[in-house]
Parts: sequence; C-alpha cells; structure tokens
Amino acid sequence: MLGPQNRYLWFWVFVGPFAIGLGLFTYVPIIWSVWLSFYDARNTVTPTRFVGFDNYAAMLGDHAFTSSLGVFVVFSLFIVPATFALSLALALMINRLRFAQAFFRSVFFLPTACSYVVASVIWKLSVFNGVRFGLANTVLGWFGVDGVAWLSTTHPPWYWLVIVSLRLWLQAGFYMVIFLAGLQRIPRVLYEAASIDGARPGWQVFRYITFPQLRATSVAVVLLLVIGAFQAFDEFYNLLSTARGYPPYARPPLVYLYYIALGQGQNLGLGSAGAVILALLIAVVTIVQARWFGLGSKEE
Repeated sequence: MLGPQNRYLWFWVFVGPFAIGLGLFTYVPIIWSVWLSFYDARNTVTPTRFVGFDNYAAMLGDHAFTSSLGVFVVFSLFIVPATFALSLALALMINRLRFAQAFFRSVFFLPTACSYVVASVIWKLSVFNGVRFGLANTVLGWFGVDGVAWLSTTHPPWYWLVIVSLRLWLQAGFYMVIFLAGLQRIPRVLYEAASIDGARPGWQVFRYITFPQLRATSVAVVLLLVIGAFQAFDEFYNLLSTARGYPPYARPPLVYLYYIALGQGQNLGLGSAGAVILALLIAVVTIVQARWFGLGSKEE
C-alpha cells in the first residue's frame, strides 16, 4: 500500500498538469483582462495609462453594445424554448423505446461532436446557400418557390432561421442526454400509482408525473441554454461574415467585443471592460434564474 506521502505525490502527478493549464490559460487571462479594463490599451496588451472606470462608462454608453445585448435577447427567445422542447421530446421518445435505445441515443448525440465552425461552413455553403444549388432553395424549387438569400436578407430576417437551426442541430442531442438521465431517475412506482388512480397515458401522465419530476433538470437545462446564448460567437461570425466584413445587424455581444478588441482600433482596454461587464451580466442572470426556479431543490 502507498503511504500518505506517495499518495500525495501521485495526486499532483495526475492533477498537476491540469491545474497548471487551468491557471495559465483560464485564470491568468481573466485576471489580466480585469486589470487591463482599467487602462488605456490600444494595439497592445501592455497597460499604458490608467483611466479608472472610463472604459466601463464608455462601454455602457455605447449604443452598439446595448444593441448587441438586444441581439442576445432575440437569440435566446428563439433558441432556448426550441432546444428545450426538441431535446425533451427526443428524450421522451427514446426513453419509451424497448429496443435500440443506445443506437438512437448515439445518432441524436452525434452532431454534438461536430465543431461550430465546420457546421457553419456546411450550413453556409450547402444547406442554406443563397444560390440555386443550395439544399434549402432546391427543396423550395420543387414547390415552385423562388430561391431565398438566406444570410443577406434582413426583411424578413431569414438569417435567424439559419443561425437557430444550426445551433439547434448541434446542441439538441446534448440536452437530450441530460433529460434522458433525469427521466431514468423517476421511480417507476409513480407511474404505476398514476395508472391505478386512473391517469391516462400521455398528456396527463406527462403533466402530473413526468414534468414535475424533471423540475431541477429542466432548470439546469434552461440555465445552460441561456449561458450558451450569451456566449454565441462561432455561428454568427462564420455564417454572416463576408469578404466585406461583418454586417451591421445581428451582432451578439462576443462578436461586438471581438471587433472592439481585435478589429481595426484594437482597443483591448475597452474590449476587456466589455468582457467584464458581460461576465457580470451572465452571473447576475444565472443567479436570478437559479433563485427564481429554485435550482438545487430536490425533485419530489
């Protein structure tokens, strides 16, 4: 048997590399970004002049930043309920299967392994290409409907359909697995008791037994979906960017901060202030949601 000192040594052998990487590539950049937000840092990561809260005041007074938060709200209103409903429906369907559960679970989870960049390229060049050989326009052509410029039309804003469908395809399988785990934790005796009491299979059982038992799971899924919507970047940037740059519409917070910090002005101090504000907003929204829905309460 290993002595206490040897166990302590082996603990750091396995955990040490991860802890070092986490500190160097996560916590150090966070601390440096907070520090940089109080300085005038243009075209350099080295602080030059202390400006206090001027960067924060400038960011909060910037109409483009508040507009980016509006884009987040619109995106959340689309993606959160759509992903929630689809992933729950898939989980309910798979949970009722008696055979091939593992197969269908793997099939629906498989898109999660695809990166957002690769999926964005597929969506942009194949599925929702604005020319006649795009898959979506080909299907429309079968019904005599003219092709649509999906990513460049703002009236109506068809680009939302492209962006939401992309993220829905990528993440529905992940949340399906979470719901499936919650469903498999529900005691079978509850369904048996409901059957004895005369509850009809289907909507009544789902409304009075299944969904209440998934309360904590549902809250966790909503929290993760909202945080993910805050962090949206890859699909917006890769789908809407062109040779002329990024269009003025549909800029979520991370895309806006990317252009502030790494665009032509390269104002890293202002971009860092925006990142800190965004992190605080995410924390506040998460805490409010957790308190409102009672995250952590026991599923009864």
